[in-house]
Amino acid sequence: MKGSDIKASGVILAAGRGKRLGLPINKALVELFGKSLLRRSAEALVGSGILAELVVVVRPDDLERARAELEHIPLPLKVVGGGERRQDSSLAGVEAAGGDYVLIHDAARALVSPSLARRVLEAAVEHGAAIPAIPVRDTIRYVVGGFARPGPKREGLHLVQTPQGFERGLILRALKEARRRDVRITDDAEAVLLLGEPVAVVEGEATNLKITYPEDLTLAEAILSLRPGGQDPGHDPL
Repeated sequence: MKGSDIKASGVILAAGRGKRLGLPINKALVELFGKSLLRRSAEALVGSGILAELVVVVRPDDLERARAELEHIPLPLKVVGGGERRQDSSLAGVEAAGGDYVLIHDAARALVSPSLARRVLEAAVEHGAAIPAIPVRDTIRYVVGGFARPGPKREGLHLVQTPQGFERGLILRALKEARRRDVRITDDAEAVLLLGEPVAVVEGEATNLKITYPEDLTLAEAILSLRPGGQDPGHDPL
């Protein structure tokens, strides 16, 4: 992939809440070593060197705070209001994006590496849609009424991450169709799969965790302390 031939937009979803973190503020604005999760995610994506612009989707009452968090970003920046559901926020971000391709990323995955973003975009350019994922390592069981039931075999099962990359027209069509059918999706690739379109998979990173609970912040701090760049975002993992 030649960077000069591709115009890509980064779309960061940051309209969530900090309820499961036990905090009264937007989760994306929670700080990790003095920088918000939103800022760390943005700096990592910008550090990939593949983006022409950055679109950030937040709750309407966080618009000004988000702009202030990212005023140092050396790319054109758009901050837009999100919707009630994740997929509504994704659609708002993609509609605001001007690139031929989009990388949609959860702000809560603040330890994402620049190299992962590059690999996802390369696969998206080749295949139209791409996601990072890592194989499931543990046995999976259904639990019903407090008792274990047989579960799916873990062979072939993967844990899906972000950023997820798409040709903009494809993901725009997919998200609009999901809205028309009133289908609730858990990630953007699901909308593309519902159209019957293929989604390529690239190897994700175990350190690209989604910060959801208080213990995730502790783990993220430990991971950052071991990185070559220390506590600064935008570095590739060990």
